[in-house]
Amino acid sequence: MPTRIADLRIAGEELLPTPRELHAAVPAGEAEQAVIARSRGLVRDIVHGRDDRLMVVTGPCSIHDVDAALEYAGRLREAAPRVDDALLLVMRVYFEKPRTRLGWKGMIYDPDLDGRGDIHKGLLKARSLLVACAGLGVPAASEILDLVTPQYYAELLSWGAIGARTTESPLHRQMASALSAPLGFKNPTSGKLQTAVDAIVVAAQSHRFPSISLDGRAIVVTTTGNPDCHLILRGGESGPNYSAGSVAAAVQALRDAGIAQRVMIDCSHANSGGDYRRQALVAADVAAQIAGGSRDILGLMLESHLVEGRQTLGGDPASLCYGQSITDGCIGWDATVGVLEQLADAVRAGRRLRGAGGPAK
Repeated sequence: MPTRIADLRIAGEELLPTPRELHAAVPAGEAEQAVIARSRGLVRDIVHGRDDRLMVVTGPCSIHDVDAALEYAGRLREAAPRVDDALLLVMRVYFEKPRTRLGWKGMIYDPDLDGRGDIHKGLLKARSLLVACAGLGVPAASEILDLVTPQYYAELLSWGAIGARTTESPLHRQMASALSAPLGFKNPTSGKLQTAVDAIVVAAQSHRFPSISLDGRAIVVTTTGNPDCHLILRGGESGPNYSAGSVAAAVQALRDAGIAQRVMIDCSHANSGGDYRRQALVAADVAAQIAGGSRDILGLMLESHLVEGRQTLGGDPASLCYGQSITDGCIGWDATVGVLEQLADAVRAGRRLRGAGGPAK
């Protein structure tokens, strides 16, 4: 009897539809594609300083309830015209959660919140939600975590992110070089900026690597590089990095590397000390920098939901509070509107100051 040396720890296998099959099942029409293409163009202009508005990526820490997510998207659409002269609002639509140890891994992996892990259903729900957001005219953003799942939905994103735990990954850097959307790299949890700066440099280069095609076949991809990547400051082990001094240090590191010299501020995570309520304080500090004439900040990230705080997933999913996060705590909708209005006022004030010969950067 031959010695078995393969698949010793595989408990089971199941087929997924190919990316092309899922695209056909949940297609993006011409109107939705036009929204995405236009939004990407606006994001690119902001990243490169051609548009002086501020991009604000706001939404739930992670999506677990499609109905609540669509209600949030509807509210964001209604809020956008009031601040459109100063802000570009992009909804945070995160489906995958990196875990240091154990925990819920996100809608794609566990859409029913019961631990069964129906990934086919998760991909279907994720893609359907992104198409619905585009149908509402709301640009969508997500973290690119897995190396396979983006083939199922990434063409629907207006902006993407590489998280703090994967910024150093060579695989994620080369994958970023292939993405059609602009993308931000977060500084790692250590807070070390050079890691993220290096990632941006690498992602802008051409790469050749194995992947899967839309038909589910193993292929070799050759990329042209992504010139629309930028740095996200999210704080680190040594503390927050959203102050004017931290922003200046980051811009200098980017200048030294010869890449886009504007940054995004993540108001959550280490910048808020893990307290969702402090996001408004971070945003207020950033707003003051912008009102003072700074052009170094291209955008902010907020973890925001219909209901503030967080709840623990356990027992019957039907008993969960509607519109409240099951992962990181989020500020509520009313607080979110207040932050958006403050940021819009800051952009307008910064414009007036620069027009008067103020300290534009």
